[in-house]
Amino acid sequence: MNGPSLALRQRSMGDLSAEFPLFPPLTRGCPKTSTDEIAFPLDVVYDYAKVDRRLFEQAPGPDLARWSPLLPPLDAPTLGEGGTPLVPFGDVHVKDESRNPTWSHKDRLNRVAVSAALASGAPGVVVASSGNHGASAAAYAARAGLPAIVLASADSPPAVQAFLRAYGAKVVSVPGEKRWPLLREIVDRLGYHPVSNQTVTHTGHPFGPEGYKTIAYELFLQLGEVPAAVFTPTGYAELLYGVWKGFTELHLLGVTERTPRMFSCETAAGGPHAKALAAGLPAAVVELGPTDAYGVAGSVGGHRGVVAVRDSGGEAVLVTDEEMRRAQRELARAGLWQELSGTAGLAGHRRLRRDFDGPVVCIATSSGFKDLGVGGERYPVLEDPTLDDLIP
Repeated sequence: MNGPSLALRQRSMGDLSAEFPLFPPLTRGCPKTSTDEIAFPLDVVYDYAKVDRRLFEQAPGPDLARWSPLLPPLDAPTLGEGGTPLVPFGDVHVKDESRNPTWSHKDRLNRVAVSAALASGAPGVVVASSGNHGASAAAYAARAGLPAIVLASADSPPAVQAFLRAYGAKVVSVPGEKRWPLLREIVDRLGYHPVSNQTVTHTGHPFGPEGYKTIAYELFLQLGEVPAAVFTPTGYAELLYGVWKGFTELHLLGVTERTPRMFSCETAAGGPHAKALAAGLPAAVVELGPTDAYGVAGSVGGHRGVVAVRDSGGEAVLVTDEEMRRAQRELARAGLWQELSGTAGLAGHRRLRRDFDGPVVCIATSSGFKDLGVGGERYPVLEDPTLDDLIP
């Protein structure tokens, strides 16, 4: 049942009639429909008529090759990504993506994106990231035998910088405004395969969200039904859209009878997708205020997030740092330590305070050790401890 990829071609999300071959991946958005103000991403089209429905009868497990017919070709070797647990958590379920190999959801994207680098014959991979994405890209590049360049911001957490370097990546800390021109130069002059955005509004890697579709497949099998709502931490919305696309495929294939409502949960310091949806725009750019949730702190939105929320009948929810901290403490007290950004889904659900007719899933994206300041604390040493000192 698993078999080869059934991916056929790329298609513009700005005009579905604008189609392109599957390779090379168009990493700078659609060349036909994008403008100087709005860049439209590419989507991947499959030969759905050839998909064996028994693909969705097997239990989910690690290794995205489990879903190979509905993914672009997986040339990069696995690190055991996917198959993450769905944890009952009071009135919701938490999909704990911190259980992936580099402790974040980004491993699903990078298994697919690094596969594209190999299939394209690129001499290496380049990524602009100060956190999960950079670490994951470095790990999958190392596993595939490719060099990686990571352009990190100067204020990224020291623990995460050490994490990046552990995989042998060339990590360079540069001012934020210089990362994107440098990324383009590395792509143009060295031929490295980019797994970061290069456009005015977000398009990113056209194959990236395909890796995230597998979360939808797993949720269906783990719950035994389609959730009523999915709350997703949202930065560039690749995760949000990927999960939505996975559920739309299940419906298209006749495996399920409905799809969930998708909720984008963005930091209130920015919220480009909330702005685009409110204004009826395909994408938007906003001014970003201060926030510690650096993993979802972006001023640039993209069309994918707008499509997922709009077409699912969902909503954009803005959450504050304090609301995410409360969600972080709530999760940690139940044994789930998440990065501040990774709690935005639960924080969004708590803010909305709404009942749904069916299961609710909050996606938690990454381990708490990646937060700002983690590892720099110093704790007192008890020279002569007593039992009173040890009682919680």
